[in-house]
Amino acid sequence: MSKNIILSNQEIEHTIKRIAYQIYETFIDEEEIVIAGIASNGFIFAKKIADSLNTISPLKVSLCEVQINKHQPESDVKTSLTKEEYTNKGLVLVDDVLNSGTTLIYAVRHFLDVPLKKFKTAVLVDRNHKKYPVKADFKGISLSTSSLDNVEVVFDENGDSYAFLR
Repeated sequence: MSKNIILSNQEIEHTIKRIAYQIYETFIDEEEIVIAGIASNGFIFAKKIADSLNTISPLKVSLCEVQINKHQPESDVKTSLTKEEYTNKGLVLVDDVLNSGTTLIYAVRHFLDVPLKKFKTAVLVDRNHKKYPVKADFKGISLSTSSLDNVEVVFDENGDSYAFLR
């Protein structure tokens, strides 16, 4: 199994900061926003974006973990925040890799049950293999790969993160 590194730790850190600035520019008129990350890597990525936002902006940032069964995405989606906690707020839904769009579209559907001021999506890697009409508003990189290729993101506990193509 060979690893073809597509994003180094430094590139991921730079991307997190860039996406945080883009989110801040988009939500500059808001006092509070919710960063909702799809478990597990999407939530880690969301936490890193939220931490960056907290250092560059006065926005009050709430973090939300989104639990979705990636094998049965039509089953119930669970969030660590109640619907009342994100109603009438700006929300950014975050995942690490956008493959077919299945996970993201079902997670988006969950959040459409409540009124939101603004709703955006963010991913670290956009694979361009979508079977659903979903797009990432903020993305680290777009990658055209074969459908047989697999993109994985590693967020190491020691802070060393990378994305690779397998």
